[in-house]
Amino acid sequence: MGIREEMPVFARHEGEWKGVYTVVDPKGNVIDQHDSYLTCNLREDDKEYPYFQTNTYTWADGRSEKISFPGSYKDKHIIFDTDRINGHSWEIDENTIVLTWKYVSEPNNYLYEMINLSPDGKHRARVWQWFENGELTKRTIIKEEKVL
Repeated sequence: MGIREEMPVFARHEGEWKGVYTVVDPKGNVIDQHDSYLTCNLREDDKEYPYFQTNTYTWADGRSEKISFPGSYKDKHIIFDTDRINGHSWEIDENTIVLTWKYVSEPNNYLYEMINLSPDGKHRARVWQWFENGELTKRTIIKEEKVL
């Protein structure tokens, strides 16, 4: 059995997603907002990194950033172990994925992300909760639409 059969929710996330990231402090004040374009691919022929995601972020002031996240696969988990992040994700129901990770450069922080895919697969909502030294410091709220 392959990754598509063992992780059907991940398979439904495959494609290209356009969205907006809104970062808020614990009181709900907006501290950052930017557009995003994500490409999520399952590559079952790649035994080392069968999951590959590329995120492109663009801010209103003209800044942009492009980051790739290769993921390995084991026991119904996608595992990220890059020079930027370490973490893993798994499916919790027919529409939801949970991802936990740490930024390698910030050892006192960790993040929890919940990703909810609409039943028709055309929309998804994501929330990151950022913790530093065990305390919530901010949240990232993401609204996305599948474009391809």
